[in-house]
Amino acid sequence: MRDSRTRSKSRWAAAPLLVFVVIVFGVPMLVLLGGTFTKEGTFSTANLTESLQGAYLTALFGSVKLSALVAVLGGVLGTFLAQAVVTSRFRALREAVLTASGVLANFGGVPLAFAWIATLGNSGVVTTTLGLGEHGWSLYNFWGLALVYLYFSIPLQVLTVVPALDGLRPQWREAAQNNGASTWQFWRYVGIPVLTPSLLGGVVLLFGGAFSAYATAQAMVGSTVPLVTLKIADALTGNVLIGHENVALALSLDMIVVAGLVMAVYLPLQRRSARWLR
Repeated sequence: MRDSRTRSKSRWAAAPLLVFVVIVFGVPMLVLLGGTFTKEGTFSTANLTESLQGAYLTALFGSVKLSALVAVLGGVLGTFLAQAVVTSRFRALREAVLTASGVLANFGGVPLAFAWIATLGNSGVVTTTLGLGEHGWSLYNFWGLALVYLYFSIPLQVLTVVPALDGLRPQWREAAQNNGASTWQFWRYVGIPVLTPSLLGGVVLLFGGAFSAYATAQAMVGSTVPLVTLKIADALTGNVLIGHENVALALSLDMIVVAGLVMAVYLPLQRRSARWLR
């Protein structure tokens, strides 16, 4: 009897959180779906169809390509940096890198764009000093934007992977060495399989961060690089065409679907290895 009362109180204690989730996530989703499938006051899939054609489809593919590139490069470079930090004998170095990563991972938007423009823009300090403009250097393109995104993606991967690397038990390495395994064999058959879900989780996080970024891209490249977030802003503000607000909602739904597909790949892998890092 007492256990049932305790469970009942626990359910009521979670009620405010459930209400918050419904308001913050449920209501916007209903508005999003309602606007996506409404055209001139009637149910229609025209907005969704338009969001998957022409310039909108190009922007969606551009965002996926940029996010995938940033996620893979940031995941690889961030993992190697995290491993160097974990294996370092200097505790001060570890604390300094983790602190810097925490700051840089949250440094974005217009300030980040301004910092890079002042450094490597057409009239940036490094560009003019080294004469990079004479060799065809430009920050205002796809590769320049990817470089800027890596600035906050690599530190974010470090913060994501370090706890997983700390979770690798020394006994596993000792057991592998006792059985004649080399360092490469340990990482191939033990370390990498155990860390794969955590590594993929970091890559998914980097993909989501790059996929949803707006302010940095808007301040740096404008419409030079087609991105879905920029197209959503144009449709909402009517910068290009008037009356395309519902198309912006359809583009937002496209983004949710892409993010859902990425998460669908990650979650099963994460459940498989969770027991190893407990």
